[in-house]
Amino acid sequence: MNSRRNFIKNVVLTAGGISIFSAQDAAANILATNQTNPSETLKSVTIAGKVTSKGKGLANVIVSDGFNVVQTDKSGNYKFQSSNQAIFVFISLPSGYKIDQQKNGSADFFKKIDKNKSVNTCNFDLSKLKDSDINHHFLVLADPQIQKEDEAEMLLTETVPDVVETIKHLNSTNVFGVGCGDLIWDRHDLSQKYNQAVQNTQIPFFQVFGNHDADLEQRSDELSTTTFSSMYGPQYYSFNRGLVHYVVLDDVFFIGRDKQYIGYITESQLAWLEKDLSFVPKGSTVVVFQHIPSFTRHFERYPQEKSLGAMVSNREYLYEVLKPYNAHLMSGHTHFNENIEIESNIFEHCHGTVCGAWWSGPICQDGTPSGYGVYTVEGNDIKWYYKGTGLPKEEQFRVYKKGENPEYLDNWSVNIWNWDDKWNAVWLEDGVEKGNLVRVRAKDPLSVKLHGGAQLPARRKWVEPILTDHMFLFRPSEDAKQITIVVTDRFGNTFTEILDNK
Repeated sequence: MNSRRNFIKNVVLTAGGISIFSAQDAAANILATNQTNPSETLKSVTIAGKVTSKGKGLANVIVSDGFNVVQTDKSGNYKFQSSNQAIFVFISLPSGYKIDQQKNGSADFFKKIDKNKSVNTCNFDLSKLKDSDINHHFLVLADPQIQKEDEAEMLLTETVPDVVETIKHLNSTNVFGVGCGDLIWDRHDLSQKYNQAVQNTQIPFFQVFGNHDADLEQRSDELSTTTFSSMYGPQYYSFNRGLVHYVVLDDVFFIGRDKQYIGYITESQLAWLEKDLSFVPKGSTVVVFQHIPSFTRHFERYPQEKSLGAMVSNREYLYEVLKPYNAHLMSGHTHFNENIEIESNIFEHCHGTVCGAWWSGPICQDGTPSGYGVYTVEGNDIKWYYKGTGLPKEEQFRVYKKGENPEYLDNWSVNIWNWDDKWNAVWLEDGVEKGNLVRVRAKDPLSVKLHGGAQLPARRKWVEPILTDHMFLFRPSEDAKQITIVVTDRFGNTFTEILDNK
């Protein structure tokens, strides 16, 4: 197997890099801040408080410590005995209320539990939104993954202005963002740059824990989120906007050996999710954000490769919990774009990345532009598109003429990166429709040009082009003068490109 194109190198078991905290320091910090002393590790803490808005208690707000899940009473009060393993108490922000922000721009919906106190009083005061959030929008930014100062600057000067323009175009007061993991690349000292990027968007962000956001030298999975949680709070939680229930999960499980991890959802999270969803009406739309995709077809494209870090090993149990709902699973991690209808009620969106092929140019390894997902919610319905950084939103495919694809020299090729099975693509010759484009498993010619070979790309020489399932072929007549490609997405939006047949 080509070691430079090795999928494990790119997305899975290795996590090497720089950490500014040692395992001993982080473990000591956890013990000092979250426990009384080792002999009292089983002592529970009483958590009580009130959820209010303008001084009035709010009923039926969900409050949790990641283990217990309770609902406020008619006066807005709640009380429970917290698990000793719990670090935070947080609310599942109800629809119709503002997403408060921390100074770093990320959502503020939690409070730290003081294990030295037998009773913690944790009150939450919410502000009512001016406009209804029945219709709202969210952006999914997967894998900014900054490792160097110049990459942080590219995030700030290229990605953020593009995001700001997209938000302006949405023309809505109800927009939030999601950092879908690998916010940094093992460089916690660059987190300030990432946070600055979030602040510059001027919308609240929810953060997802990724394998490159971890404290790498920790002895256990439980301690690997220490630095992440110190900035962004709990690594799994939920919130609501309009009629949609949103869930954030941590599916990166470090096994405590050689910095390795697997895609896995712990029992504590699954049990918490069952409790959390018990308050959500069956048939509702539920959106789940997680860094590692629950499923990808990469191993169908590369059956010789094996990895437990590329998708979630116990995903069937997640699907079972989500069975009563219409679920959309949002992920990143792979540095390619893929949309899969897992079951009739479960849709997996694996996003192309903000950093593309690790800040090595304008595209990911599959030819998808560096970019992010844009989602519009109207009631229970969700529509989406993929926004390439620096590209108009209408640019949804790339065309290669005859001779430009080294694998199919006699054909024209089209990479339709956000394709799913409800899309359609045809070509016309001199205004006359000739047929559907034929889907093939192939590499993107631009990726071959930019990433292929031992010396390319210069920034990350191990990056290589990869097979994708969103490449299409057609062979126009030699005497046709003008070729038109028409691509229609699942929502009826049509994208067209007209080229001379030369």
